[in-house]
Amino acid sequence: MVVNTISVAAAITPTVVETYFSHYLNRKPLRKKPTAHVSYHEGLNLIRQFLHYASLHTVEDIQSFTSQWVPNPHWVKVDEVKIPDEIMSKAADALTAQLGHHGVDKVGGSKWWQWRRDNKPLKAEWIEMRAHHAKRIQSGEKGKRIMLYVHGGAYFFGSVDEHRYQMQRHARKLEARVFARELGVPQRKSARVMLTKQQPAYLYLLTENDPSAIILAGDSAGGGMVVSILVTLRDQGFPLPAGAILISPWVDLTHSFPSLAGDGRHDYIPAHGFMQRPSASWPPPNSDDMEQIAMHAVEKVVGDGMPRKSSQHQRQMATEAATQGFTVEHNPKHLKPVDNANNPAGLEGAEGRPGNTILGPGHDLSIMLDDKLVTIKDQIQMYASNSLISHPLVSPVLSPTLGGLPPLLILVGGGELLRDEQIYLAHKAANPSRFPPGEAYLDEYPEARGLIQKYRPTYVQLQVWDDLCHVAPTLSFTKPAKYMFRSIAQFGAWALAKAQQTDIEIMDDDDVSLISSGSETDSNGLDSKKAAQAKATLGNGIGQGSTGASGSIGKAGKPLPPFRNHMIRQRVDRHGDIFPLDPPSVLPALQISANEIGVIKPGPVKKWLAAKKEWDSKFAREKRRVQKQRIKEMAQGYQGFGDDEVPPPSALAGRRGRSMPKEQKHGRSWGMSLWAIWGSKHDENTMEREEKADKQPETVVATGDGISDPKKAGKRPNQTSRSRSRRRAVSYDGGTADDNDDVDADTSSTELLHRRKQQDQTSNSADRTTDSVEPTPLTVTHSPKSITFSDEQSPSMDSALVNGKSQNRPAADGKLFPFKLAKSLGDEGANPSTVTLKSYAGGVMTPKAGETGKQRGDGDEGGEPVDGGGDAGETGTTRPELERFETAREEV
Repeated sequence: MVVNTISVAAAITPTVVETYFSHYLNRKPLRKKPTAHVSYHEGLNLIRQFLHYASLHTVEDIQSFTSQWVPNPHWVKVDEVKIPDEIMSKAADALTAQLGHHGVDKVGGSKWWQWRRDNKPLKAEWIEMRAHHAKRIQSGEKGKRIMLYVHGGAYFFGSVDEHRYQMQRHARKLEARVFARELGVPQRKSARVMLTKQQPAYLYLLTENDPSAIILAGDSAGGGMVVSILVTLRDQGFPLPAGAILISPWVDLTHSFPSLAGDGRHDYIPAHGFMQRPSASWPPPNSDDMEQIAMHAVEKVVGDGMPRKSSQHQRQMATEAATQGFTVEHNPKHLKPVDNANNPAGLEGAEGRPGNTILGPGHDLSIMLDDKLVTIKDQIQMYASNSLISHPLVSPVLSPTLGGLPPLLILVGGGELLRDEQIYLAHKAANPSRFPPGEAYLDEYPEARGLIQKYRPTYVQLQVWDDLCHVAPTLSFTKPAKYMFRSIAQFGAWALAKAQQTDIEIMDDDDVSLISSGSETDSNGLDSKKAAQAKATLGNGIGQGSTGASGSIGKAGKPLPPFRNHMIRQRVDRHGDIFPLDPPSVLPALQISANEIGVIKPGPVKKWLAAKKEWDSKFAREKRRVQKQRIKEMAQGYQGFGDDEVPPPSALAGRRGRSMPKEQKHGRSWGMSLWAIWGSKHDENTMEREEKADKQPETVVATGDGISDPKKAGKRPNQTSRSRSRRRAVSYDGGTADDNDDVDADTSSTELLHRRKQQDQTSNSADRTTDSVEPTPLTVTHSPKSITFSDEQSPSMDSALVNGKSQNRPAADGKLFPFKLAKSLGDEGANPSTVTLKSYAGGVMTPKAGETGKQRGDGDEGGEPVDGGGDAGETGTTRPELERFETAREEV
């Protein structure tokens, strides 16, 4: 059956209806989960069912369906551009240099992956809000906010058209231009080609823009691609962008982390991985197929050479041998363990277990399962061959170092199968020396050892979202996704402002946001505030930490919290409330040995084999038909690239034939259009509310303290009103309180005050005016029960006793406390409990016995005589100076 809107609708509609009724009939277990929102629950099951339906069809069918043209909304401007060939060549040279001689040999050459079918030009598109575009053109500016977005799709499906509804929201919230091009199709292009198709997009942007105006972003496979691009740019000396945003990045194609062994009940990704109906693209011929085809053993492959008197059982066994991509050894005790054994070197018991669980060229994977040695011959991932999925550019988690990169925001779904590798990636980037690759990979890439200590740690903001699925912004119409879009805009604005060393203005949409107004509730009738007070419980390996929220998700324009050890580590619930993430010592992702990363594990392999047996049995006839077709193509001959070029079996470049059909043009997809309309509805409603709010006259009231506040002008709950000129400035120094490498969580507040003072003294005085200068606020260390001053800030009682300076008020960094110590030098027998405070508040000091009352201005130069209004003979009193004290900020 062809995959089209009607067939997809028929497949998923029963699931949508069933989810709706079950959601309201069985709400209690959902109360503390993201599925408490019916829209999230519906969307999660809808995508899950679609992926199951897609697995029953060929790769070509799914690629065709998800790459159809989707019209963009009228309020979104889309412009298509072509990337010049010289940019493509420059990117290819950079990738070749990054691979090195060993890498080029491993991937099969340096020419075949530069091939483009029908010499098609490399196209990309600009996505921008029409209102922002008009404003930019009117001002004559090119724009200093550009997001290069690399979409996901498991490296084998999806398109810019399919993801545009997400990109346009990034453009709206950040007031940026989004630049995107197709990720590509591995069966037609392969892993190396994907890098040479995405990296030119960034090099193209550099020809017209400063790198400080560019941020990179990607989801899933696109997120992993962004990391590989950044590493290549860093090592080859290209200017790095202002920052990068990784949304559920797929960075370990070997599936070696613990979360992959889970059942994925909170995720829509199949727990067994992706399976597809056999076709010319998938699965590629394995080693046995290639050997038999090369020997023209047609009868062996398709079973046509079986004697006519062969039994049905014999024919069945021949069919299984031709279609099964793995073998099982039932008596492996006589086998000797290989060097890359089931447990890496150094682990107890490794010497007694046969198996080949570390991926590499020249051998098939093998692993012990239930006392049986299973050898895997079929290709596991569609992106790359088994020998290449452990390459650092394919699985960036195995890179020698992730230091020296621009600031990263890594968004992790707490319920997704890929959770642990993403958490590991974040900590590896922030602390490269602590998380090096295993010895097996360092031995294969000796030059990597010198890179581990070469680069400084990367600043990383890590957010783990309770129970959320993979790439939650896919469900853009749900409340958790809206919070995630906010977080992305906040980090993007901060990264751009920091790279450009200037403030960036962002529209403040508090009054037009459904999230800010609190008008959205979940299906249980709980509003966000009440539901956030409930203690969350997770069963996915992520601890809950403190039950008290430390804040809520910000938005573009709000400062980031300070980095600690180059990280901002946060756990976020479905209401956008932020909690501290548990320490690294208790996170499962960080307990795995470096030698275990990149090593295939029994759990994921068992699930994959069980699903593969089912698919091989269900589609055995189709697979044999594909094998016959490949033999005919080989007989006709393929076009080569040269003696040293050996494309992998999964690459279409290696199967170029004289009769290769041309790619078909894509028509309009009504199904994808409806999905895009659903995903864009929130943006359209928000823009309508903004337009209404801008048309309302600005109302300002004077508050009691003399400060005008537009927000308090007769505002009713959930009323959309705001000033047209209301903008929020993003300060470039926000969130960088400990930019120095030697500042961590143990750095005292006094030291931070000292550094802040030095920064103020060395800053350009021309950028400040006398009226706008704000004194450096006094910083204190907070504890739940009391406030205690840091060592150099606290008023020392011993000092007061020795020096006898009872009249001096304690101070810190030029700030005076509103009291003084009453202890004098000659007062014997006093102790800390008898020391009293003399208040200066209000300008009056409590007199001692026998003293007449006096005010602070008596005899001081700061006081001004004021006529008291009495008789001429009365002495004038002194009006004290007005002092204002600022409370400490929470930055330190």
